[in-house]
Amino acid sequence: MEGRFAEEFYAESLELSKLELTSTSAVDDKDKLNDRGGDDDLSFWDDSDDKLDSSLDLDREWQRRHDQFHTIGYRDGLIAGKEASAQEGFNIGFKQSVLDGYNWGVVRGVTSAFSHLPLQLKERLIPTQEKRNEFQGLYESVHSLSTPDALGLFGEEIKAQEALEHSEGSEASHHTVGLQEHPSHGSQLRNYRGQLESLISDFPAIDIHLPEPK
Repeated sequence: MEGRFAEEFYAESLELSKLELTSTSAVDDKDKLNDRGGDDDLSFWDDSDDKLDSSLDLDREWQRRHDQFHTIGYRDGLIAGKEASAQEGFNIGFKQSVLDGYNWGVVRGVTSAFSHLPLQLKERLIPTQEKRNEFQGLYESVHSLSTPDALGLFGEEIKAQEALEHSEGSEASHHTVGLQEHPSHGSQLRNYRGQLESLISDFPAIDIHLPEPK
């Protein structure tokens, strides 16, 4: 009797133990699932934060590059524009001034050579004292102008021409007459060669061929 009771008690205890183990295992599994789910949630948010940071970094880098190349392009455009304007201005100025500058240089060279000849040779080339004085006067007039002075006089000539072209009305017409009656120094620069040719033509002994500008 006692042995049977013990067997029944043992069986019930064994069943209870199995139930407790099963329940505990289920709870543990649930906790593990919950923990794993929490880890998954944290991992999801961590991944989202990383992606957001990466996107912000890309945006900032793109903006920095955009500003950098925009600045470089703007600066290069200004430099190119300045160079083009300077070149265009040089081309215009060269075309306007090269002929007067060339003639002025020719007159300076010829009159300087004559001025440094011995007196006997000057008298043979130009017999009259009056003409020799004219030649010397032309020499002194041409050499009294420095290169900056000549550029300034040429600038006055350009301004006078512009005033003539844009003059309108009676007042402007009166001003135009005044300009025509009083030639500017720039016109005198252009007339130097004509004065030299006039002096040379009177004396065949001076055999000088003045080259024509091309």
